[in-house]
Amino acid sequence: MEQPTNGAPSPSGPIPGRGGRAGGKPAPDGRAHAPGTARPRTGRRDAAGAATPRTPAAGASSTSAPAPAARLRRAARLRRGIAVASLAPLAVAVTLSTTGSGSPDAAGHSAAGPVAAGGGDGIDACRISGPLGTQMSEGLPTTAGYARSTGRVRALNLLVDFSDAEGEGTVDDRLKEFFPQTTRWFERSSYGRIDYRPETPVKRWLRMPKPFSAYGIERGAPFEPGYRKLVRDLVKISDPLVDFASYDLVNVLVTPNAGPSALDTVLSVTFAGNREAPVADGVPLANTSFLYSRQDDGSGSYARTGYRVLPHENGHVFGLPDLYTQDGGGAVGHWDIMSEDWGADNDLLGWHKWKLGWLDDEQVGCVASPGTHDFTVAPLAAAGHDRKLLFIPLSHTSGIAAEVRTRGGNDDSVCKPGLLVYRVDADVDTGQGPITVADSKKESGGCTRSPNVHAELSDAPFGVGETYRDDGSRTRVEVLGRTEDGEYRVRVHRD
Repeated sequence: MEQPTNGAPSPSGPIPGRGGRAGGKPAPDGRAHAPGTARPRTGRRDAAGAATPRTPAAGASSTSAPAPAARLRRAARLRRGIAVASLAPLAVAVTLSTTGSGSPDAAGHSAAGPVAAGGGDGIDACRISGPLGTQMSEGLPTTAGYARSTGRVRALNLLVDFSDAEGEGTVDDRLKEFFPQTTRWFERSSYGRIDYRPETPVKRWLRMPKPFSAYGIERGAPFEPGYRKLVRDLVKISDPLVDFASYDLVNVLVTPNAGPSALDTVLSVTFAGNREAPVADGVPLANTSFLYSRQDDGSGSYARTGYRVLPHENGHVFGLPDLYTQDGGGAVGHWDIMSEDWGADNDLLGWHKWKLGWLDDEQVGCVASPGTHDFTVAPLAAAGHDRKLLFIPLSHTSGIAAEVRTRGGNDDSVCKPGLLVYRVDADVDTGQGPITVADSKKESGGCTRSPNVHAELSDAPFGVGETYRDDGSRTRVEVLGRTEDGEYRVRVHRD
């Protein structure tokens, strides 16, 4: 989980090319997963594509120091994903310039990942993938073990308290913090392709047999031993009342007075694709999210936006990585809920929607061949089956994506509509910068002062007459114009 930033501008780091980043978010404090042995992992790359050293996994978790203090107390960020290996260096350096070129299924069940086949310019060339061992890779298709992300998804909610942290308020009050807002968020983001159904068969606090302090739950805590004990005790208490085999994922809603304030330390965490999780009713609880203290920044927006920690955590359950980095949150900003889940409502990137099966292949313009390619791209928030994503593969593990972002749908804080361009690296682990947004106006300070929205990248989209350049692959993405219907005319040129 990420910390609040209070909207203060943060310096922007190098844009795509796997260089270092500076910025205004604290680092993630735990990263994944199925318990495993420590092994070296490859992290971000410098401008020449050389790998930079990264701390090895220790029991499949990692910690890092918080970012510089902001006006609000910094919250230590915490996430989990699935443990998986090292990566091969890329030799792609991307630079950015702005020029004046150009003229002004909800009923059925299915697995995670794209749901259509064919279409586009060699669509298979755009299905980049990471090597075996990449933690929560951005590659396609999503690896097995995560919850389905299309069709009917049954989410089991269990509410727990402890002798040293008794349930705060009623169970209904706690549930209203997340529902029906979370269901509506998924419906909007997926264009109705996911039917997210929260269910709470036990309408009372489930008292754990040990005090909260006995489980050793703290930021960065791995699954072993504390969370395993907690899950085992929870199964023992609830199994007579719940058929775990009927559900796709589990949300453990802990009484919010257990543990520290989220302004000090964020404990909320997800264990996704965890094959060694305790078993109940014949199924492992492999995809489980734990929600703790309320993410209330004091701005008065909690009642409207405080639920968003749950779509973020469930994003991990569906196989999505953390997009904030150990150096801060300046890589993606507020353009994806996997980067920032404090503050104003926001959506997922188009790449993630394709990965989850919410965009068909026919809605993706794949530019794998040299030459000039013209497209009309609809806003990501718009309904319908128009093209919503462009992708330019740079190698079998990386590429450049582009989509139109406007204020609409789940995006409340877009202050500069336009073509958002970003690099995707499928061989970079969760929390290490697998996606980097290109800033069309570097060091501008951004166009928003909305609390807890990364300001510097708020004006990142490219407008009419602006061009993104990837000098490493000699690729240009030009915004030629905007139609009366709000679609953008985009030209991609590859030498």
